[in-house]
Amino acid sequence: MLQSASSRTDILIAVGANLPRESGETAAETCLWAVEQLARIEGLSVVAVSDWYESAPVPPSGQPPYVNGMVRLSGQVDPAWLLDRLHGIEAAAGRRRTVANAARPLDLDIIAMGDLVRTAPDPILPHPRATQRAFVLLPLRDVMPDWRDPVSGQALDALLPAVAGQEITRRAAAD
Repeated sequence: MLQSASSRTDILIAVGANLPRESGETAAETCLWAVEQLARIEGLSVVAVSDWYESAPVPPSGQPPYVNGMVRLSGQVDPAWLLDRLHGIEAAAGRRRTVANAARPLDLDIIAMGDLVRTAPDPILPHPRATQRAFVLLPLRDVMPDWRDPVSGQALDALLPAVAGQEITRRAAAD
């Protein structure tokens, strides 16, 4: 679980939702709730929360648009331990894992844990599709503009042009 508190790492968690919860909360409300839940994870602290964005589903489908954001945490935890905690938060929000890319009331993904690169076991880090998604890169820029992909070494400014055509807009602050 927890390792040395003296060597804290930046941990990036993508937050997304495109369905209301069974209890009635909207996707946007669920995303805010998820930030509160992330702040309660033992050994981690919230450093920054991005603006919220609305994006079309990737890959394209008939689903409603997603609300997306990024949370920058600080701490030192085992990746598998953290993934288990994230799955617990998703389940508490009503997520049921059915088919890949299904609509969901909450999706939490570990995008990166410092400069850690791992291909197995889960979670794979950095997230294997993070650099291909505007809904990851734009919120990531809000919380850590100097981030570099640990695999390629590329900075965000070099990665963003490749996702320029994806449908995404910044949500109004009151949303």
